[in-house]
Amino acid sequence: MSRNGGAAALAEHDAERMAMALYEARSNRVPIAPFTDACPTLDAAGGYAVQRRLTELLIADGERVIGYKAGLTSASMQEMFGVHAPDYGPVFASTVRADGASFARGEFISPKVEAEIVFRLARPLTGPGVTVEQAHAAIGEVIAGLEIVDSRITDWRIRLGDTIADLASNGAAVLGRSIPASAELDYRRVRMAFRRNGELVASGQGADALGDPVAVVALLANLLGESGVTLEAGQLIMTGALHAVVPLSPGDTYTAEFDHLGSVTLHVTNT
Repeated sequence: MSRNGGAAALAEHDAERMAMALYEARSNRVPIAPFTDACPTLDAAGGYAVQRRLTELLIADGERVIGYKAGLTSASMQEMFGVHAPDYGPVFASTVRADGASFARGEFISPKVEAEIVFRLARPLTGPGVTVEQAHAAIGEVIAGLEIVDSRITDWRIRLGDTIADLASNGAAVLGRSIPASAELDYRRVRMAFRRNGELVASGQGADALGDPVAVVALLANLLGESGVTLEAGQLIMTGALHAVVPLSPGDTYTAEFDHLGSVTLHVTNT
């Protein structure tokens, strides 16, 4: 997949127009039609061109990038949305909350929730060429995470270019307590049980994220490195869902329980 070729194919004024449409949809919480309806040639590279411009607009508003999220890293998620490759987007400081946080359903358009393993880097990673071993050595902390994904695209009718442009469908995140990274712990084998109001609704393990959540860190470092971006020490890396996403409903409580990492919970209010 040629990211540079797609970016060149998408005219600068089109990237600006799409970014502004997403910016307004995020502000107004009113979804828009998929870009790929009118522009079926919008590929991953074009989507990233839009994403970069949208990120610039949000930073100008005071947002701060504190890490990156990988999306569509599990087979179940790729099958659900009819795509065949992972994507990524920035994590903004304003969207991350602590364990037990409450969200109003009205903060989002069409939210869904997923459980995932989150890493915090202790040292920077600059791709391309980052190996899984190098990524493992750069991880300082491991965190149980819940991510709320939300789409500014009507009814989640996304193709890969749409969701990439839409910041990889980011919404918010809730993080549990951090624990030190361990060279002995195989994150592929970390099991997870996901519950809604105490009822088990999904399960998974670290290997459901691209075969190895640490491999997701290396992938992100290498993809971002193509654009001259370094993963910095202290940044969060969200490695992707370990199960098919679950709709976020008012009045519900969602908890993910991980081996070794502990649990993390979020609540949804009716307002």
